[in-house]
Amino acid sequence: MPSVRDTFNKSANRYNRHALVQSEIAERTEQKLDYITPNTGTILDLGSGTGLMTEKIVSRFPESRIICLDFAQKSLIKNNSSLKICADANKIPLADNSIDIVVSNLMMQWCTDLDNVFKECYRVLNSDGLFLFSTFGPDTLKELKKSWSVVDDKVHVNTFTDMHDIGDILLDNYFQSPVMEMDTLKIQYQTVIDLLRDLKGIGAQTVVERSKSLTGKDKFNAMIKMYETYRMENKIPATYEVIYGHAWKKSNSLGAIEVNNMNTK
Repeated sequence: MPSVRDTFNKSANRYNRHALVQSEIAERTEQKLDYITPNTGTILDLGSGTGLMTEKIVSRFPESRIICLDFAQKSLIKNNSSLKICADANKIPLADNSIDIVVSNLMMQWCTDLDNVFKECYRVLNSDGLFLFSTFGPDTLKELKKSWSVVDDKVHVNTFTDMHDIGDILLDNYFQSPVMEMDTLKIQYQTVIDLLRDLKGIGAQTVVERSKSLTGKDKFNAMIKMYETYRMENKIPATYEVIYGHAWKKSNSLGAIEVNNMNTK
């Protein structure tokens, strides 16, 4: 099976055409800065990809030094930023205490070791530095998961980390005053194939375990038939549970997690 890096590299040329959800969440993540006052000298866009978040950060902080980091080289080529680094979030090639804000839009769900990623974010942040991020929660693509589950017992769709577990990992890595929020987006599609086309178009690694043989046509059609039972008003829904969070690098004292549930959209 292709690696996550391979699929994102392959999708780089068409990513922005299919990334409506990613663009919307980037905007909502960036808007969190309306209510936060961090230092803004140097900002790291972690998992920047083609630059959906980068453009918003540059517009908000035109005088800041913006560093874009992503492990998919072809995605970075599409990013218009002048300072780009092709590297893995598990080993950020930046000096300790060199970044004022780490912002990450929908990257963390592809990381297999969040504990290590958070350690790296903490290391590169200055004192009083801000970590601001969005990621997907467990209810993401629940209709697709359920539709596959009636076909076989294989895992066809990624599992995503719970909001409270993310908050705990932040605290374990000495981040202070973490605030976690959850929102639900429901995207409407004409057909299940349209949804799958969007997922493929952004390089989303929706299949994480697969038998050596391709999924049979009968199984695929059975999944489609099950998904059709969700159709309402001639559209089929795709649910995205979106987790937003921010925390600070201050001292090694631990603090309680503040959790906010946002209105369902």
